[in-house]
Amino acid sequence: MGTEGALVGGRYRLDQPIGRGRAGIVWLAYDTQLNRTVAAKRMPVAPGHSEQSVATALAEGRAATGIQHNCAIGVYDVLLDGQDPWLVMEYVPSRNMADFLGDHGTLTPDQTAFLGIQLASALAAAHRAGVVHRGLEPGNVLLADDGGVKVTDIGFTGAGFNPAYRAPELSRGAAAAPATDAFSLGATLYTAVEGVPPFGDHGNGPLRQPEKAGVLAPALMKLLREDPLSRPTLSDSITSFQAITQGRQTAFIPPTAPALPTVPAFRPQQPPPPPPKQPVVKLSPVRVRQLILATMAVLVAAAIGIGVSQLLFL
Repeated sequence: MGTEGALVGGRYRLDQPIGRGRAGIVWLAYDTQLNRTVAAKRMPVAPGHSEQSVATALAEGRAATGIQHNCAIGVYDVLLDGQDPWLVMEYVPSRNMADFLGDHGTLTPDQTAFLGIQLASALAAAHRAGVVHRGLEPGNVLLADDGGVKVTDIGFTGAGFNPAYRAPELSRGAAAAPATDAFSLGATLYTAVEGVPPFGDHGNGPLRQPEKAGVLAPALMKLLREDPLSRPTLSDSITSFQAITQGRQTAFIPPTAPALPTVPAFRPQQPPPPPPKQPVVKLSPVRVRQLILATMAVLVAAAIGIGVSQLLFL
């Protein structure tokens, strides 16, 4: 199962668990060869570690490495550590949508449509790579701290399924196909805007008519059609979502920390301005002589005064 500090495949150091879901524990890990932070997960396999279940897990992991999209978690490596298959992935600081909705409540129709564009685009990229997600739900939609969206657990049958988001034809034994992902997309977006799954937590109740979806409701209802052949393609859904957002990018990820107060830039105090220069008075030579004579006269008079005062006291 992995322990803190263990070296998976002689290369990936497990630092700490950062998430747990249907697909097992996700570890924050470190690639000691490429010197980068990654996410690592022991891939779920059937009890007993049969050769077939391990081979299936490895094949699904290798298929996922071919998915290239900025809204899909990148898969870097698939390996065996002892008898356990492991998946090494792109690490994105984030939280899953299920937790986000629990803490912050539902999204607006505009926000949900914008989210739908990103999820549908990631699923379409997976389909082009020959991979069907099979189990899209709020728990494997990651809302990144930087405002991005990432889909994870694409194409892993061992991850299990949440019945609230599973297409009905899968319960009847039909093979997974792009239309099954379209249904799960509709159910996931319905939950984002309405706060509850469309058919209840077990997926077997009557369809709840949307109350908060507004202009988004028709697009969601088409995705949730029981007949997979009557559901819109992901491309058509993207067009519908774009018509709702009209190019607006509506952020719904709260900041991870409160904004810091703005501090005025430090500016050193300027020295006081020098006093104004006094005008210089230029004296003519005659005026200089007059001042000298006047000063001498004062001094002589003072000396005479001192002498007279001394005679009076004799």
